[in-house]
Amino acid sequence: MKTMLNVALPKGRLGEKVYSMFEKAGFPCPSIKEVNRKLIFENEDAGVRYFWVKPSDVAIYVERGAADVGIAGKDILLEYEPDIYELLDLGIGKCRMAVAAPKGFRDDVRKTLRVATKFSNIAQNYYASLGRDIDIIHLNGSIEIAPILGLSDVIVDIVETGTTLKENNLEVVETVVPISARLIANKTGYKFKTAQIEKVTNCLKQQVECKND
Repeated sequence: MKTMLNVALPKGRLGEKVYSMFEKAGFPCPSIKEVNRKLIFENEDAGVRYFWVKPSDVAIYVERGAADVGIAGKDILLEYEPDIYELLDLGIGKCRMAVAAPKGFRDDVRKTLRVATKFSNIAQNYYASLGRDIDIIHLNGSIEIAPILGLSDVIVDIVETGTTLKENNLEVVETVVPISARLIANKTGYKFKTAQIEKVTNCLKQQVECKND
C-alpha cells in the first residue's frame, strides 16, 4: 500500500484553487468535487488524502502532524509563528496587512497609539520595529468600527480591495506586510515523506513560475 500524503486544505475559494494546483501536480482526488458534506477525501492510487479545515486552523493541523502539508496565509504564519517548514509562496490569495485610520488622521507620537486588531502579534512586532509605544485592543470581528466609536486610533487588518475601509471613511496609512498563500510542511513528516513532499513542492513551483512568466 502506498504511503499517504495528508494535505490540509483551507475551506473556501482559496482551497478550491489550491486543490486544482495539486490535481495538475499529479495528486488528483475526484471525490473532492462531489457535492456533499464530507471533510476527508482520499485517493489511494495517487497516495493522497485531503481534508478541509478552517483556514486559520491549517497551521495547527500541520504543526501537530495531523497533516503532512497544508496551505496557510502568511498572516497566520506571522501571527501564530507555528513550528513548521515554509516551502513555497503560491502567489495566490494575495492581499496585504495594513494600518488603516480615519481620513485625515495624524499620529501624535507623544501619546500611546491605540491599535485595534485581530493580529496582535503582527501589530506588536511591527510597532516595536518602529519604536512606537502602543496599546493593543484585541478584537475578533468588525475591526473597522473601533476608530469610528473612539475605541482605537488605528486598526491593523487584512486589506484586499479596501472597499470596506472606504465605506467606513477609513484609509490605509501604512502597509505592514504583503500576504499570500504558502505551502507549509510538518517537520517530522518532511523527514519521512521527503520524496512525496518534494515532488508536490516542485510541481507547484513550476505552476507558479509558469503563471509569472
